[in-house]
Amino acid sequence: MLTEPEQDRLLRAARAAQTQAYAPYSHFAVGAAVLDEHGRVHSGCNVENAAYPEGLCAEAGAFSAMVLAGGRRVRALAVVGDGARLVTPCGGCRQKLREFAAPDTPVLVADRVQLRARFTLAQLLPDSFGPEQLAP
Repeated sequence: MLTEPEQDRLLRAARAAQTQAYAPYSHFAVGAAVLDEHGRVHSGCNVENAAYPEGLCAEAGAFSAMVLAGGRRVRALAVVGDGARLVTPCGGCRQKLREFAAPDTPVLVADRVQLRARFTLAQLLPDSFGPEQLAP
């Protein structure tokens, strides 16, 4: 269960991360934040480079920050991006999220102003492949 204060913390962190995005090629800034099992928030932003599209997604940066800090479970994810259409995690980031999250994990999709949609991981990645498929 994601509380309203936790949701607000996540969205604030993702919006702050979006302002730090390095997107000189696409000009499409994205921020993300994850809430870990310890109640800590970790954020990331997209980082592009001249060998486009060999950049880093905002979500991947947030997952990396979580793991570096000792977190291993994502309780919720927020993604912030601007545009007429929803900015949801790409396919690769959905699979990365699957490594650390349960099917009912909330994924919040927002822009700089408002929460635009709320999904679960299972809605974004149905019938997914995860660590338990590799268990003996």
